Amino acid sequence: VQLQACGGGLVRAGDSLRLSCAASGGTFEEYNMGWFRQAPGKEREFVATINWSGLRILYTNSVKGRFTISRDNDKRMVYLQLNNLKPEDAAIYFCAARLVNDLSQQPRDYIYWGQGTEVTVSS
Repeated sequence: VQLQACGGGLVRAGDSLRLSCAASGGTFEEYNMGWFRQAPGKEREFVATINWSGLRILYTNSVKGRFTISRDNDKRMVYLQLNNLKPEDAAIYFCAARLVNDLSQQPRDYIYWGQGTEVTVSS
């Protein structure tokens, strides 16, 4: 599976962005999908994950109520809507795929990764 993320950019605090991740190869419905982010000098951290059907979702506490993960299996896409962005949300955002049914917040559990898209938030 190849993943291609896009949609990042430079925004002001309080603004919104929509990140997209396109998947090619493999059977998309077999994969749980996740979004992670990595800020300079920090470890990669979990943001959100969605199971193959879209019915099970997890978020890290810091983004609950502001970010929304979704997927469109027909289009082989996963999205992350980022609302009310804060300077601490600035990072490179990565989408990733996991070939099992349970949800995971651990980067090591994901086998396919996109190249990342950068989100910059000015205060």
